[in-house]
Amino acid sequence: MKSKTPELPLWSLIVSSQLLDIVFIPFNLAGVESIMSIGEGGYGDVIIYAFYTHSFLGALLLALLAAGLAGGFWGKKSGVIIGFVVLSHWILDLIVHRPDMPILLGNAGNFPLLGFGLWESVFASILFELLIIIAGAIFYFRYALKSSGHDHRGKAITAGCAMTAFLFLSFVLNLFS
Repeated sequence: MKSKTPELPLWSLIVSSQLLDIVFIPFNLAGVESIMSIGEGGYGDVIIYAFYTHSFLGALLLALLAAGLAGGFWGKKSGVIIGFVVLSHWILDLIVHRPDMPILLGNAGNFPLLGFGLWESVFASILFELLIIIAGAIFYFRYALKSSGHDHRGKAITAGCAMTAFLFLSFVLNLFS
């Protein structure tokens, strides 16, 4: 995505990929949304009651809002990409979550909750998350090494290594918490 829209700062793509979880934080602190441990509370043993930020309609509205803001700053094409990155979070959550994601805001209509439940298989979900981190690192380094000038290549590699290390650390801490 970055290679198609070089005017997009890397931070905007990172924030966009986590926007649903970022917005979840104040909702959680206000008691509107919550996380409950199930079973022994290990890796993926949670039910997330995020009926606003992680409903399909909520994710779509956040994606449209982010797309509009990004489009104002960096142009229409960048706005579309930011919107898709925000919505991609919901799609990936759909794969890993247990059925705890509503379609409409606040679970209006009490439709069945969505989630394919990859977290039910610890091995499969660990493998899936590792593949996402590795693929992201490969895409980043491929782009950074190709597009960075010789003067900035060291900074790009350092930033990529730091981010990859942070993601692996975050993954390991989540795995053993």
